Amino acid sequence: MGSGSVTQHIRQSGPRGKQPSLSQLRAFAAVAEHLHFRDAAAAIGMSQPALSGALSALEEVLGVQLVERTTRKVLLSPAGERLASRAMAVLDAVGALVDEAEAVRAPFTGVLRLGVIPTVAPYLLPTVLRLVHERYPELDLQVHEEQTSSLLDGLAAGRLDLLLLAVPLGQPSVTELPLFDEDFVLVTPDDHPLGGCRDLPREALRELPLLLLDEGHCLRDQALDICREAGRADGVPVTTTAAGLSTLVQLVAGGLGVTLLPRTAVQVETGRNDRLATGYFADPAPARRIALAMRTGAARGGEFETFADALRESLRALPVRLTAPSPEAPRVPRQS
Repeated sequence: MGSGSVTQHIRQSGPRGKQPSLSQLRAFAAVAEHLHFRDAAAAIGMSQPALSGALSALEEVLGVQLVERTTRKVLLSPAGERLASRAMAVLDAVGALVDEAEAVRAPFTGVLRLGVIPTVAPYLLPTVLRLVHERYPELDLQVHEEQTSSLLDGLAAGRLDLLLLAVPLGQPSVTELPLFDEDFVLVTPDDHPLGGCRDLPREALRELPLLLLDEGHCLRDQALDICREAGRADGVPVTTTAAGLSTLVQLVAGGLGVTLLPRTAVQVETGRNDRLATGYFADPAPARRIALAMRTGAARGGEFETFADALRESLRALPVRLTAPSPEAPRVPRQS
């Protein structure tokens, strides 16, 4: 609106601080267009006396005469000539505001800023993008790959709308929409004694040379928690770390150690190297839960719940255990 606050603009309007109403502006704009009271009244669905009263009221609010009334025709005064375009611009702006509100109310339209952690993005984004393309073509999906702490900061600040990450987060201000649970597997060099085993005990992790992601990755913390639960001493060193799972797996293939990998990453990360073997833990296998997360009380909460339902169904082909939909938030209709 330019310089000055909204309050200043309101206070400076009109000779006595009054504001024109939209009906008064519509009446004036119609008269300015048609230069005829009967035609103007018919054009906006208003009676002729009501139109004349609205125009008089606007002149009083503005403190200027807008039209010259004669028995035969209506003429705009010099002030009316100057202000007619202003009135029409205001009405156009109000119409655009209403149209924008309609667009915002429509589910699965506009921008959706989705934050994704690096240990999920390469393996789930193809499914997410396909779902959006096929079912929600009016949705402008913008993807941001960041670590969990940065994603949560972005969600709290309003920079991001929805997150796709590992839970639980333990934050009351964030509502989690669980999608699935997935097991961890042990990735080893192909000649490792545990390579290809089907019923690995968790205790096998106690003394293995474990390779982990760098500090800040939630998968690193999950792997360490699993090792502690298996009885691995905190003092057992982790000498090599990597910035991403692809590098981690290549270090394993080079014989530097073993690592834990989520099941959704196995095909992508191990399928291109025949010097790797995959071992599976005995039930119950160590696992992580992946969910969508939104601000608690988010205005688009119902839309995000419906999106979570649709995404959950789209993930059925992956080696995961789907979770049940959450019953709390209202759903919005799915688009066909």
